[in-house]
Amino acid sequence: MKPLLLLAALLLSACASTGGQPSLTFQIDRLVREQGTNVTVAIAYQELGTGLTLSRYDREVMHPASTMKVPVMLALFEAVDRGEMRLDQPVQVRNEFQSLMDGSPYSLDPAEDSDPDLYKHVGKSLPLEELIRRMIVRSSNLATNLLIERIGATRVTDLMRLIGAEDLRVLRGVEDDKAYQAGMNNVTTARDLLIVLRMLLPGATGSPLSEASRRRMLEILKAQELNEKIPAGLPPGVPVAHKTGDITGIHHDAAIVFPSEGKPYILVILTRGIVDDRKADRLIADISRLIWDYRGSSPAISPSGPNGG
Repeated sequence: MKPLLLLAALLLSACASTGGQPSLTFQIDRLVREQGTNVTVAIAYQELGTGLTLSRYDREVMHPASTMKVPVMLALFEAVDRGEMRLDQPVQVRNEFQSLMDGSPYSLDPAEDSDPDLYKHVGKSLPLEELIRRMIVRSSNLATNLLIERIGATRVTDLMRLIGAEDLRVLRGVEDDKAYQAGMNNVTTARDLLIVLRMLLPGATGSPLSEASRRRMLEILKAQELNEKIPAGLPPGVPVAHKTGDITGIHHDAAIVFPSEGKPYILVILTRGIVDDRKADRLIADISRLIWDYRGSSPAISPSGPNGG
């Protein structure tokens, strides 16, 4: 048997059920199978106290939906650290953007945005940090497009390569329908989003961001108002710094969880193929609950199942 296959076999064996308790792998696979066919669930997990990991299709390339707003935030704070921007600098709010496809103008629909209040400020200016907060905490699409226009999508992707996120790519803003139809889309993997979140932790190796910027970003992520996924699977009151992402058939959450006892852990769950929002939220919350219950006791886990589901 080849060494890598032998290692995978040993890891899976180590996770086999003991004392009648099904393994974590088994329970996750069972939850995914209940979603039906053509469903993909990718998971990247790292327990920072012990180094234990779980990887389930963590290199599967997916549409990131709004989870790509976290890399955008990192690029903005990195520019602030360089002295190129200020968090208090004014940014004019407007609702007209250029399509990546052909440069034609398009605008966003307030009814399709989770932060319709921002559209009341069109024609006015708001501080850069206020727009960053709205992009993360309320997942504002308008704030996102204004900020990507300000920092540049290429710079976001370049920063991702610098930190080792090899497959995460930000090409454009939100609701650029012409670019979407042409296949010009942002992409990510669960592994890359885990790397992004790891850069925010105190003392993170290889992080290009200052400690002050990391603390500020964690505060923003902890203020998240959309909490139906990973936080819903945790005991009440557990702090979570996270960002969700949802479009048709795509439902994600990427989080750093801070237990009252022990070190934090990073959990990224990406799903594709579940049309019902509530069903997807429940699945992610159920996986989050399993991880919470098993943390500290499971060694690294290799992917199982033929196609992620």
